[in-house]
Amino acid sequence: MESCTYRKSGKAIHDRKHIQGMEAGIWPGQYYSEVEDLVYKTKIVINNGNKRHTMMKARTILGLMIFFSILNVNKTVAQSNYTLWYDKPATNWNEALPIGNGRLASMVFSGATEERLQLNEESVWAGEPGNNIIKGVYDSIVQIRKLIFEGKYKEAQDLSNSTFPRQAPRDGNYGMQYQPVGNLLIRFAGHENATKYYRDLDIQHALASVSYDVNGVSFKREMFASLTDGVIIVRLTASKPESINCVLSLNTPHKVSQLKVKNDELILTGTTSSVDNKQGRVNFETQVLPKVQGGKVSMTDTSLILTGVDAATVYISIGTNFKNYHDISRNASAVTSGYLANALTKNYETLKSAHIKKYSSYFERVSLDLGTTAQSKKPTNVRVVEFNSNPDPQLTALYFQFGRYLLISGSQPGTAPTTLQGKWNDKLNPAWDSKYTININTEMNYWPAEPTNLSELHQPLFDMIKDLSVTGKESATEMYHARGWNAHHNTDQWRITGPVDGGFYGMWPMGGAWLTQHLWYHYLYTGDKDFLKDVYPVLKGAAMFFVDVLQEEPTHKWLVVSPSMSPENTYEKSVGITAGGTMDNQIVFDVLSNAIHAANTLQTDNEFADTLRTVIKRLPPMQVGQYGQLQEWLKDWDRKDDKHRHISHLYGLFPGNQISPYRNPQLFNAARQSLVYRGDKSTGWSMGWKVNWWARLLDGNRAYKLISDQLSPAPAETTGQNGGTYPNLFDAHPPFQIDGNFGCVSGISEMLLQSQDGAIHVLPALPDVWPNGNVKGLVTRGGFVVDISWKDGKINTLKVISKIGGNCRLRLYDEIVADGKFKLNKASGENQNPLFEVESIKQPLISDKVAPVDLKLRKTYEYDLVTEPGKTYLFKAL
Repeated sequence: MESCTYRKSGKAIHDRKHIQGMEAGIWPGQYYSEVEDLVYKTKIVINNGNKRHTMMKARTILGLMIFFSILNVNKTVAQSNYTLWYDKPATNWNEALPIGNGRLASMVFSGATEERLQLNEESVWAGEPGNNIIKGVYDSIVQIRKLIFEGKYKEAQDLSNSTFPRQAPRDGNYGMQYQPVGNLLIRFAGHENATKYYRDLDIQHALASVSYDVNGVSFKREMFASLTDGVIIVRLTASKPESINCVLSLNTPHKVSQLKVKNDELILTGTTSSVDNKQGRVNFETQVLPKVQGGKVSMTDTSLILTGVDAATVYISIGTNFKNYHDISRNASAVTSGYLANALTKNYETLKSAHIKKYSSYFERVSLDLGTTAQSKKPTNVRVVEFNSNPDPQLTALYFQFGRYLLISGSQPGTAPTTLQGKWNDKLNPAWDSKYTININTEMNYWPAEPTNLSELHQPLFDMIKDLSVTGKESATEMYHARGWNAHHNTDQWRITGPVDGGFYGMWPMGGAWLTQHLWYHYLYTGDKDFLKDVYPVLKGAAMFFVDVLQEEPTHKWLVVSPSMSPENTYEKSVGITAGGTMDNQIVFDVLSNAIHAANTLQTDNEFADTLRTVIKRLPPMQVGQYGQLQEWLKDWDRKDDKHRHISHLYGLFPGNQISPYRNPQLFNAARQSLVYRGDKSTGWSMGWKVNWWARLLDGNRAYKLISDQLSPAPAETTGQNGGTYPNLFDAHPPFQIDGNFGCVSGISEMLLQSQDGAIHVLPALPDVWPNGNVKGLVTRGGFVVDISWKDGKINTLKVISKIGGNCRLRLYDEIVADGKFKLNKASGENQNPLFEVESIKQPLISDKVAPVDLKLRKTYEYDLVTEPGKTYLFKAL
């Protein structure tokens, strides 16, 4: 039994479960943290030696305070800048609300008659350990290269398709599915005619709740996935004693499963699916235990029945036998029981308080205020529908913070990285297996980590990259006869590195290489040399692969990747296989450059760095094609009517930094031309990427237009390439993909602050619809934390906190002055801070059909400030 005792400083208030606060319509524990101090102060003031009188008066004051507080609780919560709220239950998965703690996740539906928590645990994947490398393909790869260089592209594609068939080969697989655990159902008798219905997700505290009235009794549920105690918690309360009557049950879609009820506990065990040539060998267990106040708990063979209960806390624990990608030797039952036993030692308020404290330590690092209109008082689903017809800047800010909420809830240190759907998936066979698509989607998931001040949450991705650098040696050796390591365009929990989805989509050997950019960016944002030393072998291995695998193309004698493709696009009907695609060239340039700089920083591997410098000189330059576009392929094959969702050759604009308005305006304009040709409307993740591109193109209005497109209601259809946003603010491909959420978060931060082009560019792409606002806590390269306020589109105040010291170069459209006793100098020459160094690229080749570009850029002011670690620097408008 959970006690109704509330303690402070060793003192206690002993209340019966139907205290006056409950009689006033308040649920046990609510608001105690806010009013306990006043209760005790009141006791001291009125204490005349009559302790009973003191307690009665204190309780009366407490009850009255709570009573008057609750009158406006719905209004207060609904108007919070950090709340998604609705006046109807979720009728489908895309209306349910997500909670998570990195390892566990749940979608909360919140019906009045039935609560459904759809449950996930991050290691519940189909299959078993093992890579997916097909043996004996090297000779075919050599022949594909030969056909490409002979211009026999259709024949090369056909050979690639037959070497890597569309269906998983007999001796391999095309990746496993991320799968759900099942559902906890809580059914309430007699709640069919509920009134005053309200549900929400408070992303400031990572709490989901639902409340409503039935026959004069107020009911409330509060749910969270504990960041500190590893379980999911459901709190059931009512304003009248003995009012909670419900049935708890568990189910699962897995064929191999068993449900039992023992000692007032639901226990569900299961085993994941067998797919392709892999046996399902992940065993999972879910334990559900309610602790009640008043009433009783009884059991059937498949359920728990709560009768006449005043309040209850339901503890949900899930564990598996997964230890790491090559070891599934843990005892799932022991893991689950361990989490549950630890959580049961703590009452609800203790669990909740610890969870909020941990969550807030991440969330509160960044705030964003873009203004508020009357729209903010409406339910979130209505705001999405009306976003493009009624001004609602606060919804943009909410969407930004919701993305940060998803990263905090889905990617904690020591957990797995977020999948294509984060950690939220309800299907055994989800779209694209809900695995790791590493030709854009996984990378996009982590774009917000560094700039939005969630650097530690990058760690799960780093752990996966380290794993891939081990398993990727097999694909490098077996397929390409190369040293180092590589991965293709997909991976999964088992860290596969071979081609997935056949010889068309799958023949892209660059996924691991792109992922390593995240390691380098983490170093640039933190200056952490210990981290760089730790990951240097990974960076070196990725570079080593290209030293061995690059091929000399016959026309210009450039060194190129072959065979490969520009992700998922074609230049002839059903032909995408190629050599020297622009994105590949850009990624290789980054991989080699990063390894060189890392070796120099760590003062190691001089000979290897010299080898890489030699190779870089022979990479192809970027090219501007006949339409003024940045060429996607080595040859000028682009089509003006191509609307493909992937615009991969703009990698060099974002997330790379090889295209700059100040250093190479012709390429800058060509990138813009490519974006114009492709159009705006697309899949959700594609529009998210486009927000970042337009921000890098310094066009805030066009970037905002993409945000508007993304914040359009998603269609009910779960197929197609329409993009949009679901009522729960999830991104739609469709169906749901979390990368679009993260892409927009990154894009909004890029509109407000950039640091890739040798300086910290403040408000580089501010749209006209955000004339006034402020943002606090964004982070730049060099470890600078920046707060900005602006008015009428111009800088008002600026604060920079230097975490590690070094030169801080500021680039602004407005002049500023120091607000303090420090020296601010006009900048000249290159930024001497090595974390801002911009690598020189080759002079681009430009089609003779293209006229010279006269790029019109806004005037900027640049300042240098030598900073000290831990110091804060304030600036104001001139």
